[in-house]
Amino acid sequence: MLQDTYSRRFTYLRLSITESCNFRCDYCLPDGPDCLSRRGEITLPEIRRVVTAFAKLGTRKIRLTGGEPCLRKDLCEIIEVCKSIPGIEEVALTTNGYRLQRDLNDWVAAGLDAVNVSVDSLDPATFHLITGQNKLPEILEGIDMAAASPLKRVKVNTVLLQGHNGGELAQFLEYIRDRRVALRFIELMQTGDNEQYYQRHHISGQSIKDKLLDADWTLQQKSQTAGPAQEFSHPDYQGKLGLIMPYSKDFCADCNRLRVSSKGQLFMCLFTEHHNDIREFLQSDDVEPLMQHLQSVIKGKDATHFLHQQFTGSTKNLAMIGG
Repeated sequence: MLQDTYSRRFTYLRLSITESCNFRCDYCLPDGPDCLSRRGEITLPEIRRVVTAFAKLGTRKIRLTGGEPCLRKDLCEIIEVCKSIPGIEEVALTTNGYRLQRDLNDWVAAGLDAVNVSVDSLDPATFHLITGQNKLPEILEGIDMAAASPLKRVKVNTVLLQGHNGGELAQFLEYIRDRRVALRFIELMQTGDNEQYYQRHHISGQSIKDKLLDADWTLQQKSQTAGPAQEFSHPDYQGKLGLIMPYSKDFCADCNRLRVSSKGQLFMCLFTEHHNDIREFLQSDDVEPLMQHLQSVIKGKDATHFLHQQFTGSTKNLAMIGG
């Protein structure tokens, strides 16, 4: 097993397959991605090797991220390869949803188990303001298609933004009243290039949590491979609501995930100062050297992300390694 010095086991790999994105979300890539960011992306054979190594070390869940992973023309092949590797029990995808309607059936046929779709507002004008796109109706229709598909789970990700969607809690709750989807409110995190934006738009997830508890929502127990969200349920709602609160006490205590970037770099944490280049280990089908390397470097993982000290590490934006 991959286990650090704090006895945390890592069963969940977030694998970015591109830094590029066709949306211009103002909290992530307001000016678009670096035009060179498609160069040197991790290849399909390299993906197979890195996932094989992680699986042999106890990883059970792979989440494909970006950027926008749907920009990879070989996305279906990537899903199929990941799902075929012994030990991998779940392959999930995080997407902005712009190709959800068109490609959902192909993803499911390739072996996709779950999908997270970013929807930062249920108001078309606000959605356009945040993302630079007028795609909200098509994306919401795609989410309904996904909820009716064989997928195990469908989640909607929403970054909390003061002045944009901060007053939409009632609308989002109504959205999940009759839909079997899991809504995720994600607390805005400070990165290397958004300090002023963070100061203007940050909303504490604790304020949402207090409102949920006051309205009789119940905190659920997490599974071993679950992400960092605190998930709540209510008997009057078919959907569930989760809160990802990186500034909350002991947020890192049960960390179970590692990240590999689309350039073949291992990130111990979303906000690490240094990354570990593992690309050289991905040039051979012999994954034993990579496994040994992973077991060695995991011992250097810190106990926490130090966000409370305004330490954002080398992460310039969330598109670098998929959030």
